[in-house]
Amino acid sequence: MRSSRRGFLATAGAALLAGCGGAHQPGEIVFLIESSPTALDPRIESDAQSERINQLIFDPLVELDDTFEQRPALAERWEVPDPLTCVFHLRNAQFHDGRPLTSRDVRYTFESILDGTVTSTKASTFRGISGIETPNDRVVIFHFKQPDAGFLASVSQGAIGIVPNGAGKELARAPIGSGPFRFVGESTDEYVLLERGAKRVRFKVAPDTTVRALELRKGSADVEINALTADMVRALEREPRLQVTQSPGTVYQYIALNMRDPVLARVEVRQALAHAIDRQPMIEYLWRNQARPASSVLPPNHWAFCPGAATYPHDPARARALLDAAGFRPGPDGVRLRLTMKTSTEETSRLLAAVVQQQLRDVGIAMELRSNEFATFYSDIVKGAFEMYTLRWIRVNNDPGIFEYCFHSKRTPPAGANRGHYANARVDALIEQSRQEMDRDKRRAQLWEIQKTLNQDLPYLHLWYYDNIVVHSPRLKGVTVAPGGDYDFLK
Repeated sequence: MRSSRRGFLATAGAALLAGCGGAHQPGEIVFLIESSPTALDPRIESDAQSERINQLIFDPLVELDDTFEQRPALAERWEVPDPLTCVFHLRNAQFHDGRPLTSRDVRYTFESILDGTVTSTKASTFRGISGIETPNDRVVIFHFKQPDAGFLASVSQGAIGIVPNGAGKELARAPIGSGPFRFVGESTDEYVLLERGAKRVRFKVAPDTTVRALELRKGSADVEINALTADMVRALEREPRLQVTQSPGTVYQYIALNMRDPVLARVEVRQALAHAIDRQPMIEYLWRNQARPASSVLPPNHWAFCPGAATYPHDPARARALLDAAGFRPGPDGVRLRLTMKTSTEETSRLLAAVVQQQLRDVGIAMELRSNEFATFYSDIVKGAFEMYTLRWIRVNNDPGIFEYCFHSKRTPPAGANRGHYANARVDALIEQSRQEMDRDKRRAQLWEIQKTLNQDLPYLHLWYYDNIVVHSPRLKGVTVAPGGDYDFLK
């Protein structure tokens, strides 16, 4: 790590002599992003940059607070008169071209997804809608085929924004929304320019991590979020012209286990793995204390997070005892069993796996590492061709729907992300009940039981949640980042 920091600083010095970036325009903030948004249309967005920039251009029906509870946005209020009906009452709003936003725009947004006017992966999210009524310009009534307790989350900030009635595929390149920022223009792989009054935000595309750090250091850029290595952040903290804001985030790192593997099918082995892994040195040395230990897929600030689920503190003696009880005693070479862990070739994933390999060796588990470029790696895990792998969930884990997507026995690929083929009839039943339970307290109790059961069964080994790290110029005041890492502070 010391070597990589020296390398970064040497590269930075050389590049600064050559110069990079450009001068600020008056009243403009330069915001560095890793890649261009693929579609500035909230109906068809499929990448993080599109989603976060769209949140500034388009208004959702409801917003989410820091505990992921819903609060008014375009809908100033709503009611659920029965489990198959949701009624939204809209506030006065207008699109950036001056047209009023009405209930017809809301209805069109969802109907255009469901009827194929636009091709959207979000169609499956709204397949439970049986009809949409618009009795007047300010009221929208959704009818459902069956109760859907997650519907408000699926129409919230980041999930979907409202587009103008009649908007087609052209919206993705010339977006017209009703949000706080108006779209001005873009150049693919270069920038997206948004405007609010006399202020502009230029989202400048800088794919290379080192270049992003250099632009911030030189002052030709003002801000980035979660787009630098941990070592770079620590180096830039010492720059007098920069500030670093760190706050709890929700991006979740985990190790998944294949429940069809005869060794990993033993719960004692899975629990032994959990006790053998020491997360703290990885958080400290790999992530420079820019992450926090996880104990659930849901982040700890979520309204449905269960604080009472079992945890597995680092305890090698307990891990050895569990392996003994399962019949895996040390051989002449000290090895009890052999496993294989797959990762992508991304550096931090390989470093993580190497540390886990060393820690498991301490309890008699010999773990082989296999790293492949991402497409090959991902193909293997979708096919179930793994014993263990590590990945992250980004944003998907901010909603309890992740339990169905990842752990219901019927949601194995391609129907979902239950790649380890976990199956527990009680968890299936609780997931199905919680999907339709409209009483928040009853639903929370069901979701808590799901988390407690998962933490006993351990289809995932929880690692950590990454903090949100913002490196910015002192020109920006009041930089506070919500747990989801969105760009809302710009509002």
